This record gives sequence, C-alpha cells and structure tokens, in this order.
Amino acid sequence: MEDTTSSPAILKVNNIEVIYNHVILVLKGLSLEVPEGEIVALLGSNGAGKSTTLKAISGFLPLENGEISDGNIEFAGDSLQGLAPHQIVRKGIFQVLEGRRVFEDLTVEENLNCGAYTRRDRAEIRLDMEKCFSYFPSLKDRRKRLAGYLSGGEQQMLAISRALLARPRLMMLDEPSLGLAPLLVDEIFAIIKEINQREGTTILLVEQNAQIALSISSYGYIMENGRMVLDGPVEQLLNDRDVQEFYLGFGGEGEEKSYRDVKHYKRRKRWLS
Repeated sequence: MEDTTSSPAILKVNNIEVIYNHVILVLKGLSLEVPEGEIVALLGSNGAGKSTTLKAISGFLPLENGEISDGNIEFAGDSLQGLAPHQIVRKGIFQVLEGRRVFEDLTVEENLNCGAYTRRDRAEIRLDMEKCFSYFPSLKDRRKRLAGYLSGGEQQMLAISRALLARPRLMMLDEPSLGLAPLLVDEIFAIIKEINQREGTTILLVEQNAQIALSISSYGYIMENGRMVLDGPVEQLLNDRDVQEFYLGFGGEGEEKSYRDVKHYKRRKRWLS
C-alpha cells in the first residue's frame, strides 16, 4: 500500500476481517489509512464491503450480528477495539448512514440537537447550528418542520448537518448521492468539499459515483469482494485503465460506455494481483 499523503493518518484500519453470524466472512484482511484533514474516497461495486467497512469503524457491527474477528482499528493513535458506537462518537468519529436515516417525527432543529447530544456547550451548539444553516440555507427556513416532510435532498443536508453538530474530527459519509438528482448531487458534494476546507474535518467517503467522489478527494481506495484491490492518489486512479473502464464508464479506446455494459465486464486477472 502506498503512502496516501504527507499528512499523518488519523485513522488506520489494519488488516481487519469481519464475520457476520459467526460464519460469513465479509472483509478479508482489509487495510486503509485516512490522513488528517483530507478527503479519502472508498469505491467499489454493490456488495464489495464498503458499508461494512464503515460500520466496523463506527462500532455498528454488533447491531447486525457482525464482529471484527482479526486485525484492529486505530483512531488518533488509540485502539477502537471493544468500544460502543456512542463511545466512538465521543472519540470524534461520526457516520452519516446510507439512506439518510433522519428522525422523521422530529423537527429539523430537534434532529440537529440530537447530533449534539454528547456536548454541553449550549451557546456553541447554537453557533454551530447557524453555521449549518449557512451551508444549507433551505434548512433554516424549515427548522420547525418535521424532517419526514423534507425532500430527499433536504434530508441528506440534514443528515450531514446533524453530523457537524457533533463536531467530528472524522466524518464518514455512506452514499450521499443515493437517490438524488444530478444537480443536487453536485451541490451537496461542493458543500462537502467546503466543509473539509473550512472546518478541517477529515472525510472518508463511500460512494458509487466514482467520478464525483474522486473529483473532491485527494486519495482513493477500490474494493472488490471484501478486499482492497487498488489504491493511490486521485490523479493516478483517474489515469488507470481499469478504473476508467470499470468505474468511470470509458472503454479501452476512450469511448464512453454505459454502466449497464461496464458492470458485466469480467475483471482482468491483474486487477486482483
């Protein structure tokens, strides 16, 4: 594995194996590093193990009868082994789950306060809430509205804002583009990049839209079948023929192809070498 950047790694996933139901091996000796202050993309097809990787980091595996059976995860130099999700949040890690998962029967403001449940600095919480509204102005106009009545895009904005209220050192985003119109995806990813630059929040981004994920990231990892098969700086990945063919929709001669065609391609032997 190559060094990601010159920045020190705030997160280190060291050769972990994850098993579900004491039988099903999902992650098979997976390792990755996330440098502090950077955006790192984790790419892969459906079923590659991307979401499982995030759940291993955030402590959610036991909720789904999963466990880390080998390897370890370190955050800011400390092991996360045996910690419950709320303890990991207090360490500075917050995961924005796939599908947004807002509290539909609570207002926007109440959802944001849930993100700050580990904090006691009420004045600072109010300031942070206003900062979220500066990133997502439409939420301010709907702060008293039940979250269940928001559009899908507004719910995604709310889920990211709720994470920001926890003041995370590392924010993990699981498929933030899922189910959103292209123009809204562009807007949300621009704000994710702005949050990284203005707040210094480190971001681990799981995303199937490889093009937009790599456009805001400095480094990328690609998973297949529970293993890491390729990683490198974004510029290197964008010039890799396999990445272009399997994830960016271009064939060997540079012609654009549909994902429907690309997803049926057999991976070359060197892809898994």
